[in-house]
Amino acid sequence: MSGNIDWNSHQFLPVVHLPDEYEVRDFTKGIGKPPELEYSIGRYDEVRPGMYVTDLFEGERFIHIGVDVGGPIGTACMAFAAGEIVEFGYNPEAGDYGHVVITHHRLNGVDLWALYGHLDKASIEGKIRGQKVAAGEVIGWFGRKDENGGWPPHLHFQLSLIEPVTHDFPGVVSPEERAQALLDFPDPRLVMGPIY
Repeated sequence: MSGNIDWNSHQFLPVVHLPDEYEVRDFTKGIGKPPELEYSIGRYDEVRPGMYVTDLFEGERFIHIGVDVGGPIGTACMAFAAGEIVEFGYNPEAGDYGHVVITHHRLNGVDLWALYGHLDKASIEGKIRGQKVAAGEVIGWFGRKDENGGWPPHLHFQLSLIEPVTHDFPGVVSPEERAQALLDFPDPRLVMGPIY
């Protein structure tokens, strides 16, 4: 389905303003040591054994279907293109997204949704469904561990060709779900650019 979008015909804006130097993490052997640089990237379609240990993941989901951008608490997250807010809320379970905003976009006549997860509480305050967002507009901010599902501060950014029914998408999937998930949830670098 993502083949119907001519990704190269669009001028996407940054989701997070990254510095010139940042660290691309390797979670294929677990969480490992903290990043050495202030900003970091966690990869799409990465097998991450031992990272998702709370009940939410049932011990079976460990393939990452978004891109993580690590950085300081309060880092701004922006809309990569004009669209509207369609879902927002709080996912309270340990290991979940915490505060989430989902935007909707139309590219080449194709519906595309974007999930911004692990945000702070202020990110969902005052939001309304159908609220228009301009390209480059701030969607939210990186949250603290006590409000973002228990994770170090970062953004989980995920694209979807499937319309959400609530403020959630599966951010990690099982090996059995992987092939379909890669079709339903395109590589975020299609809008973020060649960040790794």
